Order: sequence, then C-alpha cells, then structure tokens
Amino acid sequence: MLSLAYNDSALMLKSQIGETKRDDPSALFARRSILVCSRTASTRQERMVRSSIHHLIVLLHAASAFAPLRQSGGVRITRQAHASLSSSLAATTKQVDVLVVGSGISGSSLAFNLWKHHDKDVLLVESNSVVGGNLISKSNDEGFVWEEGPNSFQPTPYISRLIYELGLTDDLVLADGSLPRFVYWKGGGAGDKLANLHALPTNLPKDLLDFFLLTWPGKIRAGLGAIGLIEPEPTDREESIREFVTRHLGKETFERVIDPFVSGVYAGDPDELSMKAALKKIHRLEGLGDFGPGLVSGAIARFAEIAEEKKSNPPDPKWPTYQGGQLGSLRKGLMGMPVKIAEALGKDRIWTNSPVDKIVKNSDGTYKVTMTKDGEETIVEARSVCLTSPTRVTCKLAADLIPAAAKLSEVYAPPVAAVTMGYPRSSFKKLPGGTAEKPLVGFGHLLPRAMGVRSLGTIWSSSLFPGRAPEGWELLLTYIGGARDRGIADMTEEEIYQQVDKDNHHILLKNDAPAGKRIGMRVWKFAIPQYRKGHLDILAALEEDEAKCPGFFVGGNYRSGVAFGDCVQFGWQEAERVVKYLESAPPLSITNATTKAQPAAAA
Repeated sequence: MLSLAYNDSALMLKSQIGETKRDDPSALFARRSILVCSRTASTRQERMVRSSIHHLIVLLHAASAFAPLRQSGGVRITRQAHASLSSSLAATTKQVDVLVVGSGISGSSLAFNLWKHHDKDVLLVESNSVVGGNLISKSNDEGFVWEEGPNSFQPTPYISRLIYELGLTDDLVLADGSLPRFVYWKGGGAGDKLANLHALPTNLPKDLLDFFLLTWPGKIRAGLGAIGLIEPEPTDREESIREFVTRHLGKETFERVIDPFVSGVYAGDPDELSMKAALKKIHRLEGLGDFGPGLVSGAIARFAEIAEEKKSNPPDPKWPTYQGGQLGSLRKGLMGMPVKIAEALGKDRIWTNSPVDKIVKNSDGTYKVTMTKDGEETIVEARSVCLTSPTRVTCKLAADLIPAAAKLSEVYAPPVAAVTMGYPRSSFKKLPGGTAEKPLVGFGHLLPRAMGVRSLGTIWSSSLFPGRAPEGWELLLTYIGGARDRGIADMTEEEIYQQVDKDNHHILLKNDAPAGKRIGMRVWKFAIPQYRKGHLDILAALEEDEAKCPGFFVGGNYRSGVAFGDCVQFGWQEAERVVKYLESAPPLSITNATTKAQPAAAA
C-alpha cells in the first residue's frame, strides 16, 4: 500500500517538473528528492511520505512562479527555494493548540485535563523513552514491587478526581492512617524506647503523655511557643526553616522532630531552605488565628478554612474516599498514573524520545518548536507552550522568551539515591508493635543528622501497601544523600548498597542477620529542587517576565510545590489558565504539511 502511494505521488511529481535536460539543476534536484522519498518509503508511514512529496510539489510550483526560464525550457530553482525545499524535507510539521513539554505527573496531568475537560488539541512530549518523569515503578519475578522515585502521596480531592477519571479506583491502595511514623533517637535525655524508635504524636494532646523523644524542658518550651509566646518574625532577613522552628518551638524540637522531617521531604539543608517558600502552609499559620501569633491559633483558623472549602466545593461522591493521615499509591506503583494518561491521550498525542531543541515565538503570536523525534528533526506549531521540564532544562529552553528563566539555573537540586532492599522477616529485631509474623508495623523511620547515621530515612514499603514483597519477606526503601551529603554522587552503587545495608542493620535488624537482597537502586544526580532563601524572588521575576510573553507557560515542582498532590493540583489549575489564554489567542495558519492529532478514545 505504501509503495502504491509512493508511485502515484512520483507520477504527479514527474508531470509537475516536466521534461528537462539531464544536467538541468531543477531536474537534478527533483530526481534527488524523489530518491530520498523512495528510500524513506520503506521505513516511514504512508502519510509522512505523501506529506513530504506533496510539499515538494507545492514548493516547485512556487519556485517556477518567480524563477526565470532557461533557453532549454527548464525551471531554475533559486537558492531561497532550494533552502526552503531542503528544510521541508528535513522536518515534518504538526499543529496543536497546546504543546506540553515533560511527562512527569505535572505535565501528564496538565495534558490530560486540557484534553478531557477542555477539548483542546494537545501534544505531550517527553525526552525519555517512557512517560512518567521521576515516577519509576518496577517489579520482578520474585514478587517485589518498588519505587525508584516518589514512593506515595497524601490523598487530596485533585488526586481522587484524577484516579477516578483514569479508571484506577480499583488499583488505589491506602495505608492505615493510624500506623506510627518513627524517629530514631538515642540519648540526650530522651526516654527509652524499643530499638530507640519514637513514634511521633498523631492524637494531640493525648499522645504527648507518652512522647519521650523530647525532654520535659523541651516539651515546655515547645508548648509555650505553640500558644504564641515567641519573638516576632525578623524583618531584616528571610527566615530559614531552622530559625523559624527554633523561634516557635525551641532548639530541641527542631533538632529531634523537624530536622529529620526536612531531610525526609526535601533532602535539604534547613539552614538554607526558606521557611516561607519551602513550608509555606506552616509559615502562614503565624498570625492567621485570632488568639495570637502561635501555631496552635493559626491551626485552629486553618481547620475552619478547610471545613468551609469542603462545604463550598464538596468532592464528587463517585471519587475514591480517604481518611486523614492515610498515604496512597497504586497496586503496581505510582507510575501507573502517567502510563494511564498516555493510554487515554493516544499515541498521536504523546511522543516519547522527543527532546525539545528550540522554541521560537512567531510574529503572529504562535510558537514554533523544533525537536528531535526518534532521531529526526520535527517542527511543532502551537498556539501555546507549557514547559514542565526540570529547572536545568527550562532555564535553557525558556531564557530567550522569558529572560528571568535563566535564573532557574540557580535552583539547586541535590543528589539522592533511592535504594530498595529485601530482608527475610526472621532477620528483624523486636520492633515497636511488631511480631515474628509481622515485624514491621509503621510507615517507616526518619534519621536526624545528630544521630550520625548516613541514610536520611527508610520507608517500610511492605508494611504500608499490600503486594510489595513475597511471603516471608519485608521490603525497605531507603533514601540517602541530599544537600548535606553531596558526596553520595561520587560513590559507586556497590558502596551505596553497602552503606544502606549497614544502616538498616544498625536500626532494624539482628546482629547476625545476613546482608539484604539488592532489589533496585536509582541514583538521582538532580533530585528535589531546593526552595532556598531567595527562591521566591526568582519566582516573582519569572512571573513578571512570563506575563510579557502570552501563551508561554513555565511550571512544575519548583514552582507549585514538591509534593505529589501539589503537582496534580498544578495540572488542574494550569489547564484553566492556559484555556483562558486560548480564548483570545491567535489561530494557527493552515499548511499543507501539517498533520493533526487523531481523536483518542475517551477514558
């Protein structure tokens, strides 16, 4: 069928160029072009061949319209026409309403919402061979299921909606919200706990009676600060997380509770991270309430806001429900979401192996994006472009259109290794709430830097979600590295495995337990973007310059927040912002070389 299409088009082309002398430049060039199409016909799709040949015919018509005739009657192709013709053969062109760059959960959810809820012709492109960005879920024949990026999410209405619309409700798994979260701490006046694992309070104030991670002086200091007996916020500088927490709750609470939390969430340095940027929801609590600047007063006011938000915008009863404190995932891992989105969009609306090379704004307000798709130069014309790529990519692609985007190169992302290891249940020591049949009962444990353990913390994966390990085994996911341990990037995988196994033995395992089974590892050279002091100034400049380039949008976890739920919420809200722009955006010019995405089956 493809050869017939080629032969028909070739006959049309022959009739267009006419009978010319063998050495005529126009004939030579045309014959070479036919040869290119001939070689291509056996390896490319029919529509691409037709498009290329038809474009050749159109350009030959244009060339003959203004080129002088030779005495032989042949057509002379000028340099301008030759260059245009060569370019048209080197690149195929596609036109869309919106081009979304980056298929992580931010970009995938954005593209899905634009397509499903706003009926926009969208194209999602990804430089890697698979979708998902840093969402990487794996399994093996032994029965282990693990994550090599983000490991879970805190449910939100935005996530529930997305799961429902993707048809993944039956795949949703929720961890028991009452499971304890532990902090490893030994000495310093802390009470004795089994394996030195202290469960963080979940039911306040009841749990405080049995919370001996803090000394009594530490508890009193935290209590006084929580009700508002604090120094005012400094006005001459941007507060770090350490400064804010110490001012509110004291040094001991910071060192034993918040420091390991910062390591677990950001893999960050609390002296560099901006409280207002990195933990903006907690920062906002100061002064929010009617009973002083304490966090307790602010929390009471925030609870009232949340209740009002739920009342004014209740979730659809068809969406999956959840309880406070629960964590969620999918049976086969979080990567199932972007994969399902890709299936819903269809192959014509999502391109992998397609890194973007250049973005240019046309004189009519539309955009021309040059990329390399499966090794071939491809041009996409779009009414709007949304970059959800990492900062190290966005700063280069966007700087010509949004000068402030160049500053994104200053957003630091430290190296972090995600290391998954399996252990027989018989290897575990006696742990809080555990039994011989079920040694792990909890979410996992965090490791304060003061304890001298190199790992940042460990998720007890097989305790959280079903089906993560075969019978008789437990699965642990440990994160190691971060802003205060950059040397992890210079270690070999063998060295990292040995270090993590050593730390697991120190905290959880019997002295004579054998080395763990090595399940999987991913060393992220650039992991979580750090919301350091000055980050909000970068975002403010970015917003100002973005407003001067209508139709060009940049975003992602460096702007919306690093939590999984923040990224999904971004996908919903950014879609609405893009659609509002498209209401008055200029249309695209229709060209013969354009291919448009075919409709995909609705989810």
